[in-house]
Amino acid sequence: MDRTKSLSLAALAALFVGGFASGDALALPRDPYLQKVGPDTATVAFRLSSNCSSAQVRYGVGNTSQTVKSSATAKIHAVVLTGLSPATSYTYSVDGCGETTPAKTFTTAPVPGTRRVHFAAVGDFGTGGSDQKKVAASMLTNKPELFVALGDNAYASGTETEFQTNLFTPMAALLAQVPMFATPGNHEYVTNEAQPYLDNLYLPTNNAEGSERYYSFDWGHVHFVSIDSNCAVGLASASKCTLAAQKAFVEKDLAATTQPWKVVFFHHPSWSSGEHGSQLTMRRQFGPLFEKYGVDLVLTGHDHDYERSKPMRGDAEAGKNETGIPFLVVGGGGATLRTFATARPSWSVIRDDAAHGFLDVDVVEGNLTAKLVKTDGGTLDSFTLSKTLPTQPDQPQGTLNVAVNTASGAAPHTASFTATASQSGATVTWDFGDGATAEGPQVQHVFAQAGTYTVTAKATVQGAAPLTATTVVTVTSNGTTDPGTDPGTGEDPGTTPSDPDPRPEIPATPSTPGVTPGDDSNGGGGCAAGPSAALIPAAAALVAGLVRRRRRNR
Repeated sequence: MDRTKSLSLAALAALFVGGFASGDALALPRDPYLQKVGPDTATVAFRLSSNCSSAQVRYGVGNTSQTVKSSATAKIHAVVLTGLSPATSYTYSVDGCGETTPAKTFTTAPVPGTRRVHFAAVGDFGTGGSDQKKVAASMLTNKPELFVALGDNAYASGTETEFQTNLFTPMAALLAQVPMFATPGNHEYVTNEAQPYLDNLYLPTNNAEGSERYYSFDWGHVHFVSIDSNCAVGLASASKCTLAAQKAFVEKDLAATTQPWKVVFFHHPSWSSGEHGSQLTMRRQFGPLFEKYGVDLVLTGHDHDYERSKPMRGDAEAGKNETGIPFLVVGGGGATLRTFATARPSWSVIRDDAAHGFLDVDVVEGNLTAKLVKTDGGTLDSFTLSKTLPTQPDQPQGTLNVAVNTASGAAPHTASFTATASQSGATVTWDFGDGATAEGPQVQHVFAQAGTYTVTAKATVQGAAPLTATTVVTVTSNGTTDPGTDPGTGEDPGTTPSDPDPRPEIPATPSTPGVTPGDDSNGGGGCAAGPSAALIPAAAALVAGLVRRRRRNR
């Protein structure tokens, strides 16, 4: 080979490697993404390119003066921030082994009962393709407080690699600023009954099993319930999830909520005239519960189109003197759209199979206004639901602090909790995140199964709004590796791990802020592996290609 050509190739390689390796920004194979954001807490998850025992999150209001260190020592990290203020914008960045990511911002949830909520919802997006990126960019432009993901988050099989290339890479900017609350789709269930889905996301665990497959949470005056429709239609083994247990959870949960607006979301639609059509099991098993407890809106995906039903009750349209529920299919998140094969049925208000987009929803006082926003910024559909709300209760005043002793251990694990309220004479009740409850300022609880449990304390005083506070307990299985240790497989991020649960358990939550705690098959076009880590391998491939070309031309 000509020496001058050899030197130019070497210089090119040095430019690529040196240019990308010497910057101040941390090269993460997965950028930070937000999970389980609440009024006083947030989880910042991220992945490093190599094992790191000094990773941490810096955060604050308008600065990053506070620090929480990750308890993990490998590549996968999830750091819980606590003691945050409700409805407040925080700046944060990730430090890992001497480097720092660019600063991002997020906003905590408002105090429960706050009568102004803005959220976005869409499903069937996880292709890694251009339409998905346009939808994500449009969503971020509209600045929702949270993103409700309606399933098929990573085509085509929900593998570890596909979660990286088809979810976290194309939606990195959105997920770094807007927390995602997801439900699993049928494509996630292709791989080990959605285990990679569970490995990659950190979702609420407030059902009796402590599972992340289905759950609920409050955001302002809206109560959200996520149902695993795959489980309900028989795609899950009984050891993972059962229809009976899920129905019991949904009924108990809807009966208990005090929020005036109730939104339920899952993947398989109860009402659809698209390719897959209506899922009658979901309609008939859960529809009566939705009607009994006053659910206002049901959001689904699965069919790659948009469709909104009239208010429905049972198997028909609601009568003039009946209260019905509108069911929406919002499946235009990025996968290839599919044409309707039949005429629009009488129960369908509007449907579309030509535009990708997402549902943008504002809930202000007693009005819920939603619109389907297309990627060109236009509005395909809009509607408003209204109700009369009771007089707004007084907002919480005072403070409630929660401390936990022995916040991590092997199952069965006993943890002790103490709640200190600024209001005298407060009654304290506890929800341990595994279906169990207790009362009293000092309580003890045994966690029988491995999992990550969000424990919630509520202090009430007659005549005042209740105060709430949360902490986290991590329980491992007997004989398993401690959370955060490197399994020693040598596997790179993005590959399918041999360990069925490669993520670290969320670490114990410090009680003081800033204190370090001890059937459809469209796969779309996938992107290259991580947002920044892929640059150096790409450069190497380019240089290798130039070398081969030079050799062929000799």
